[in-house]
Amino acid sequence: MKSILYALMVICFFTGCNSKKSSVPVVAFIDAFQDNTIAQAKQGFFDALQKNGFDEKKGTVKVIYRNAQGDIPTLTQITKYMIAQQPALIATCPTLSTITAIQNTKEIPVFMMVSGTPTLMKLNDAKGNEPKNLFGTGETLGYIDTSFGLINTLIKPKNQKIKVGMIFNQAEPQSVEAMNAIKKLADTDNMELIALPVNTSADVQLVTQSLLSNQIDVFFANPDNTVFASFETIVKSCNQANVPILTSEAGLVARGALAAFGADIYQWGFQAGLQAAELLKTKSTSNLHWQIVQKRNKVFNADVAKKYNIIIPADFKAIK
Repeated sequence: MKSILYALMVICFFTGCNSKKSSVPVVAFIDAFQDNTIAQAKQGFFDALQKNGFDEKKGTVKVIYRNAQGDIPTLTQITKYMIAQQPALIATCPTLSTITAIQNTKEIPVFMMVSGTPTLMKLNDAKGNEPKNLFGTGETLGYIDTSFGLINTLIKPKNQKIKVGMIFNQAEPQSVEAMNAIKKLADTDNMELIALPVNTSADVQLVTQSLLSNQIDVFFANPDNTVFASFETIVKSCNQANVPILTSEAGLVARGALAAFGADIYQWGFQAGLQAAELLKTKSTSNLHWQIVQKRNKVFNADVAKKYNIIIPADFKAIK
């Protein structure tokens, strides 16, 4: 009998039978791929948590971080692993991570960033209801009108019509929606749009070269995860062909685009982080709802403007 009691005491010691669940909240962060621009959102997210007293270095929060490195099966595995850890919340960046998380959990709060609206991501149910566990910060396609309009302001066409080239990932709902919106804008603005599909980052160089062979005047980098992940390849090809790049993503300007009107990626993550901090403080989502990104910037790359001899309007801020 004594040996049995002793054995039970040993088991309890190692399994924590008499210990309470740790009061330190666990935050799971899922990145779909490695990207310097997207990484700004992650930094903003954790800066917002730290500002509100949730700092891993001080032991006030535990962070589990994983990056799928662009591999979809790995992203699914990571998501299921995170769910098994029963975190207080899951932070997702960008769109693909958000979609995967929502597809795999209806209970754990998901705080998105660098993602579209639930409608754009096709996450609403048959009745049009949004996921009840989706929070954080998303973006509509409304700002693309202004971004695409920069082309007429900045680019002088070789012919009567400005010829615009772009690529889009057919597997990304947000990218397809953006392409359709841009096509309507091009028709309205009397531009010729050549939009070619890509399936993976490995296709980008070949497809970009195909666009450039059509003598395009400008490349438009739309909100697409494949564009983000392969942007240096796009820049290299466009620079060799003397074709400037305009975009709706402010973070791509430092990486070689000419100019943009779009969301500040760091602030996008920070805004989502403020919501996440509210959950960690109150342990409730009753007063939370996903938000539209609040801060957008008009920015330009001075080196690229000089290369193409383009005069940038005074209301744009140089970021490089």
